[in-house]
Amino acid sequence: MAERKPTKKGTQKSAKSNTATGKASKVFTDEERAAMREHALELKAGGVRAENESAVLEKIASMPEPDRTMGKRLHAIIKASAPGLSSRLWYGMPAYARDGNVVCFFQNAQKFKTRYSTLGFSDKAKLDEGQMWPTSFALKELTASDEARIGALVKKAVG
Repeated sequence: MAERKPTKKGTQKSAKSNTATGKASKVFTDEERAAMREHALELKAGGVRAENESAVLEKIASMPEPDRTMGKRLHAIIKASAPGLSSRLWYGMPAYARDGNVVCFFQNAQKFKTRYSTLGFSDKAKLDEGQMWPTSFALKELTASDEARIGALVKKAVG
């Protein structure tokens, strides 16, 4: 049997062909695409500080339990530990920024249907410790010692 040689036309598909046929991308999950849409809306909205704060509080209030309680508590800890950070939405998640740059964020477990929520820190956070350090933490519940550690991490992150 003769060996077939793949043609360039047969092996490549343009992005246009996927959208023209109405097929959804298999690269991103539905949740990831929703987060990107939320981020695009956030960028368009811009907003002032007070509107961003209320948007974050609304987002937290819309979370299912136990994420809602955890989100409220994290919001209070972050605001108390670093009052200079401004609240904003970032990919549909509560985030806290300095000079427009996100320093930390809360990803609730339901956001991407994971088994735990996440407190994450961006590269703008000053958590550097040697050549390797954690930038996110899994959260299943918050104890008093966890809250104290989070407060200390946020203070360190803003330097």
